[in-house]
Amino acid sequence: MNERNPEAHVHLGVFFTGVGPQLIWSDPDAPSHTAIETFVEIAQTLERGLFDAFFLGEGLRVRENRGRVFDLDVAGRPDAITQLSALAAVTERIGLVATQNTTYNYPADLARRLASLDLLSEGRAGWNIVTTDNAWTGANFRHGGWLEHERRYERAGQFVDAAKELWASWAPDAVAADGRAAGWAGPGAISPVERGSDLVRFRATATVPGSRQGRPVLFQAGDSDGGRELAARHADVVFSANTEYGKAVAYAADLRDRLARHGRSPESLRILPGASLVLGDTRADAEEKARWVRDEQVNGPRAVAYLEQYWGTDLSAYDPDGPLPGIEPVEGELDPSRGTIAIELRSGKLALIRKWREMAAERGLSIVELVREVSPGHPTFVGTPSTIADEWAHYVRTRAVDGFNLLPHLLPASITDIVDKLVPELQERGVYRTAYRGTTLRDHLDLPPLPAAGTV
Repeated sequence: MNERNPEAHVHLGVFFTGVGPQLIWSDPDAPSHTAIETFVEIAQTLERGLFDAFFLGEGLRVRENRGRVFDLDVAGRPDAITQLSALAAVTERIGLVATQNTTYNYPADLARRLASLDLLSEGRAGWNIVTTDNAWTGANFRHGGWLEHERRYERAGQFVDAAKELWASWAPDAVAADGRAAGWAGPGAISPVERGSDLVRFRATATVPGSRQGRPVLFQAGDSDGGRELAARHADVVFSANTEYGKAVAYAADLRDRLARHGRSPESLRILPGASLVLGDTRADAEEKARWVRDEQVNGPRAVAYLEQYWGTDLSAYDPDGPLPGIEPVEGELDPSRGTIAIELRSGKLALIRKWREMAAERGLSIVELVREVSPGHPTFVGTPSTIADEWAHYVRTRAVDGFNLLPHLLPASITDIVDKLVPELQERGVYRTAYRGTTLRDHLDLPPLPAAGTV
């Protein structure tokens, strides 16, 4: 093994999406996905397992399929900042990361809410920065389909710049130490912030001081070129899709080159790709579980609904265990209302359907079998706790990644398996902490301190 950092530790988060096929809500042992008790149990179990952070995804609109609520997905996900504020009161160390959108939020308002979470949790907050450009989500807002796709990262960069300036606008000693001071805040200790571009325009004064870590830790899902540039400029942690080892190495090299162009050191950023994990007592046991997970995540009704996005018409009369629909798809782009279709797949659907038909004919695949092959979401790591621990040690010691942001498939079983079975194996190999060494999310991630308390 060509170890470049033999002292590296695996950093772990859990990404709770709340919607989509990843979580198997239909299992008889699955808990409520809206009850606070569920999230308390998850966060406290992760804290027992010394995880860096608990992530909540964002759901600005309930997903639909051809204009109707997609009832095969979980609905009713609570607002992330509200939910994490509740969890801050029942946890002590674990980081609390809210996914929040730069396209449809307002900078001064969102900066205030995130700073409030950071202050009340004593420096455990993080912001997973995302952009959304589709008009389906935008229909919830006054702006509607506002902002062309190519400009969303431009706004995101201006948005984050503004938030960082607001967070830095309180001097470290702004608040009086005791009641003998002449005023609660010293003269000039709090500075107003003004922005006047075409995409970000406001004049505001931040309402709360910085936390123990200065400001929320910034996460960015950076896979596209625009996303990578935004991450290289601003992010403390990047959340990518590059989990295959060769792709992970190439991604890390590219991102570190971009960091250098922005005058940042490699140690100023942590790379935590999203990953799913299936553990078993033996390799065969793990593979059997992984097949069950995939079959549950992509069952017959889900497979038909997946194809409906591409055909653009009702396919409910088709048997999921039968052949692909013989009818031709409607003209036009894919239906985006499920919120799951990548930008690069919004055109060229006819060629893609032809490819699927050829694949199905050649291999004798039914609708559900084909969709299980072509739709995203296959388990990333499958094996025993021992083999996964060896694999992850190799990833972090060769600096392909700094850890993983895990997407659980079954709650609470997926979480307890990791904490009770995998974490001890990682600790035995010396690649995982045996205790929290600090109190803030920035501490957990081993990120360098900010230049001074309260600065960007």
